[in-house]
Amino acid sequence: MDLLEILKTRFEENRHRHPELEWETVEGRLRDRPDCRMVLQRMEDTGGEPDVIGTDDDGKILFGDCSRETPSGRRSLCYDDEALRKRKKNPPSGSAVQQACEMGVELMDEALYRKLQMLEEFDLKTSSWIRTPEDVRALGGALFCEKRYGVVFVFHNGADSYYSVRGWRGVLRV
Repeated sequence: MDLLEILKTRFEENRHRHPELEWETVEGRLRDRPDCRMVLQRMEDTGGEPDVIGTDDDGKILFGDCSRETPSGRRSLCYDDEALRKRKKNPPSGSAVQQACEMGVELMDEALYRKLQMLEEFDLKTSSWIRTPEDVRALGGALFCEKRYGVVFVFHNGADSYYSVRGWRGVLRV
């Protein structure tokens, strides 16, 4: 199935994520932006199941990773390349920040992650790195989120830590 068909089907099956938008508007923007279609294909290929999750203050359409758990093709990564370089024993294969950059998306921040969780429940068994404020990162930490017991939790870890159930969720603005 073609990417636009996949996105349209997901869009129509999940109207509660974007009740204020029509597919024709989304499709028009995507047809004008082949670069964004390539990014969405990468999100899809790594298990993100991208879908429209609303718009930002500038009217850009937000595509977020809507896989039930953190995308399977983006797990077991430390937070960023600085943490990866400092990790001497058993380094992971990469970092969440670098992978997001290579893919052409941003890591979700806490506010957007919470907005996503208001649409549906995500990360009930996994967790996702989120964009970490510079002051926290400067002290060696990084933030991640998950949902347990009906509550979204924001936690911290050393930026060089990585777990098989921790990945990252991205957002693309179109």
